[in-house]
Amino acid sequence: MKNIKVLGSGCRNCEVTANVIAQAAKEAGVEIQLEKITDMAEILGYGVMSTPGVVLDGKVVHAGGIPGPDQVRTWVRD
Repeated sequence: MKNIKVLGSGCRNCEVTANVIAQAAKEAGVEIQLEKITDMAEILGYGVMSTPGVVLDGKVVHAGGIPGPDQVRTWVRD
């Protein structure tokens, strides 16, 4: 199971990012643990200065905007 965290204040882009990830995982038949992190100190701890950010299994893989569907599919499959 992949552990994915969406980092952000809870803005619309953060919600869309979380939904895109959940949908991609569902379509791929991959089980994930999806967590939304809104604590700014924790977000900055990952070095993310522009949200939404995405952390996959402890590693920042995206920051600053909604990731594209192809990019998300790659994350959940690999």
